[in-house]
Amino acid sequence: MKITGLIALILLSGLQKSSAWGFWGHRTINRMACFTLPPDLFRFYKDHLEYITNHSVDPDKRRYSNPDEAPRHFIDIDHYGNAPFDSVPQKWKDAVEKFSEDSLKKYGIVPWHINRVYYQLVNAFKEKDVSKILYYSANLGHYIADSHVPLHCTENYNGQLTNQNGIHGFWESRLPELFGDNFDFFLGEASYIENLQSYSWHSIKQSFDALDSVLSFEKKISSTFEVDQKYAFEVRGNQLSKVYSKAYAQEYSIMLDGQVERRMQCAILSVGSFWYTAWVDAGMPDLSDKKISGENVIVPDDESKIDSSGKFIPKQDCE
Repeated sequence: MKITGLIALILLSGLQKSSAWGFWGHRTINRMACFTLPPDLFRFYKDHLEYITNHSVDPDKRRYSNPDEAPRHFIDIDHYGNAPFDSVPQKWKDAVEKFSEDSLKKYGIVPWHINRVYYQLVNAFKEKDVSKILYYSANLGHYIADSHVPLHCTENYNGQLTNQNGIHGFWESRLPELFGDNFDFFLGEASYIENLQSYSWHSIKQSFDALDSVLSFEKKISSTFEVDQKYAFEVRGNQLSKVYSKAYAQEYSIMLDGQVERRMQCAILSVGSFWYTAWVDAGMPDLSDKKISGENVIVPDDESKIDSSGKFIPKQDCE
């Protein structure tokens, strides 16, 4: 699927004005994931493009009101030893039996929560419930995007263990906001995912493998910058905020050699592929006559249980 440069500018122009801090990345990923979809599904998502874009940040907003929300965004995989991907079971039920649910939640559950929301989206497609499709699509995109951030895969999530406090927002927000206009977000078509759990865990392993560069490169350039060169002050809204300087960010970006762009690209294709796979697994329902305004989307009941196979499924399907 090809999109001209002019259309690209139109698509992204709205993001520049409305986004702030870490929201830019999530909105961009969800928005551009829509354009990886095949024509029959793309028409539906295009009709609801603004909802999918703007509500990509809802899970972050819920972190302040829902105590269960925070663990859904990360997994401190390095907590589980030197070979964590061999140690941690991919299936939720097996992981609970080995580590307990409380322990898993303490160190993050993003790969399992992605699986849960995926099955909720499949159910929404089967019901042809537009509110649920939009709600779960936007939320699923957020969690998948988070799993592609290296600093969402470590106990040293903000550099606090290596005297690099602030690196989380630097990598995840500051770099995309400064240089994202030059990123290539037109990546071809989404594909069907045969093994969802393996796919999610592979994405997390890629993120974790990138972590060493994220931390070591920032520490290296930090030693070459004076404090007054490393930081600057910018007006954000009505406040004067301390931020990493553009010169410092530029040096870090060059050293990372496109890493942030590549992780965003992988996230976009992953989000589109999860949406597409959910639609196929639901029987490829015809959604051509399904359209509502964003203001009329009803937030569904988010309660769920886990079936005997370890899959997260909506509560109504458990009885």
